[in-house]
Amino acid sequence: VNKRQITDLVDQSIQINTHCFVVTADNRYILVCGFWDKSFRVYSTETGKLTQIVFGHWDVVTCLARSESYIGGDCYIVSGSRDATLLLWYWNAWGFCLSIGDYPAPRAVLTGHDHEVVCVSVCAELGLVISGAKEGPCLVHTITGDLLRALEGPELCQRPRLISVSSEGHCIIYYERGRFCNFSINGKLLAQMEVNDSTRAILLSSDGQNLVTGGDNGVVEVWQACDFKQLYIYPGCDAGIRAMDLSHDQRTLITGMASGSIVAFNIDFNRWHYEHQNRY
Repeated sequence: VNKRQITDLVDQSIQINTHCFVVTADNRYILVCGFWDKSFRVYSTETGKLTQIVFGHWDVVTCLARSESYIGGDCYIVSGSRDATLLLWYWNAWGFCLSIGDYPAPRAVLTGHDHEVVCVSVCAELGLVISGAKEGPCLVHTITGDLLRALEGPELCQRPRLISVSSEGHCIIYYERGRFCNFSINGKLLAQMEVNDSTRAILLSSDGQNLVTGGDNGVVEVWQACDFKQLYIYPGCDAGIRAMDLSHDQRTLITGMASGSIVAFNIDFNRWHYEHQNRY
């Protein structure tokens, strides 16, 4: 059986991570960034073939994010770049909405960063985009492109690397050297913690109550998102964790490992919350 592979080469200076890929809600397409020609590209999951090339940035595209989907699979896609800007795009069942000349056009340009954008999260329900650059505070924009505020972390939290935002308005940011912060979308710092791991992937459960983290230590940990109380820790794996996702029913966690293997975990958020409440 021929392997379905994306063989196009990314820019040599790009470090491939979870922010370089987005899968559409119907699982029919994969969006990939990091190419030398400043594009990001759309591939068919069924065939692995390139279906669309999207231009808009002035430098290499470094990260992508997708909002939750509306009925019919429509959603927002945000691309962040080394040019220190983000572009907001609208995706529907046929691909990116086209403008004059049959080329996709962004709905909004988001500015305010001074350095290369490295992570981004978008929430259609709140109408917000939260982004982080190599250095400096994370920024909160509306989906129309207005800059609302900066999320100023504590002194040592100046280099954001991962962002996840829930429709309840919790914004979890992972910074270099194991530091996590939970902000309200109004900019208030609600909680912070430090972990002894180089975290590579974070995700929030669909209700925004639980945070799942994994990194170089190969350990999946589950936390209460509001206050970072630990709910559960899985036995360690024999390789570092590079990517994570939850099944639609929130019962299975899939992790991509540094060894190239994929591991599935059973997950039971309700039980852990119940046990945590009884314990304390």
